[in-house]
Amino acid sequence: MRIAIFGTGAVGGYFGGRLAASGEDVSFIARGAHLAALRQRGLGISSPKGDVHLTANATDSPASIGPVDVVLFTVKLYDVDAAAAMLTPLIGPDTVVVTLQNGVEAVDMVSRHVGRAHVAGGVAYVVAVVDEPGHVRHTTADRLVFGEPDGHLSPRLAAFQEAGRRAGFVADLSPHIDVDLWVKFVRLGTWSGMTAVTRSPMGVIREHPELLEMMERALDEAMAVGRARGIAFPDGLVEGTQQMVLNFPYASKSSMLEDLERGRRLELPWLSGAIARMGRESGVPTPTHAFINAVLLPFVDGAR
Repeated sequence: MRIAIFGTGAVGGYFGGRLAASGEDVSFIARGAHLAALRQRGLGISSPKGDVHLTANATDSPASIGPVDVVLFTVKLYDVDAAAAMLTPLIGPDTVVVTLQNGVEAVDMVSRHVGRAHVAGGVAYVVAVVDEPGHVRHTTADRLVFGEPDGHLSPRLAAFQEAGRRAGFVADLSPHIDVDLWVKFVRLGTWSGMTAVTRSPMGVIREHPELLEMMERALDEAMAVGRARGIAFPDGLVEGTQQMVLNFPYASKSSMLEDLERGRRLELPWLSGAIARMGRESGVPTPTHAFINAVLLPFVDGAR
């Protein structure tokens, strides 16, 4: 299977590296110091599941790769439009672009560039960071969930599921990817907003009943927006989310808090900002997410 990883950060580097190590034909699209390291030293992964080091076919030019079977599209939300405009050389008659962004809007954003028939939704569950150019440090979890927007179980995604299983990570083909996207969205939108607005890890939030109550309100708001937009959340989502919060390591931080601390751009407009915006569109009050969005807006473009 020919696979392109568009945006070789922690997510793309980890899953792409596992796929390449298992024998799939994988090309990595990257830029800057990360691209230089991939070309000079290859891709390294440190992981409890076993370390990997491999020669990487790395480039900044999709045209040098040509059409592939699957594109794992792993850029940050604020880069989606610009990156999606570069996808055309990778698209063949049955190519599928699997969006692995946070939020719930990437499928529509990418479809505007390559057509709905070439796009599938995806959710990544992995704890990993690029700790130096060309190297990914993986801590825990390695699961991809993906599916066609209309719910049919397509042969192209079934083939990718098998490739993922050969590579040794959990690969789930879902008939309800819209629900899967929203489940992650309401959780991540809430957690990222709460940790970033308080500048605190999850352990600090757990210690303060007022913050836990604020987090519960934020989760309720996000789910109310989803229901207003036709999402049927699974039973036990609230209870399961509360248990996850209790089980997080004390020092756990969201990627948005990490970005805030490092002066990077924030995905805020597609997380708490999107919940507040969609709430207004649907007539659903979202005062907690509106507050989070307002407080973090001065930092959305990174360090000044």
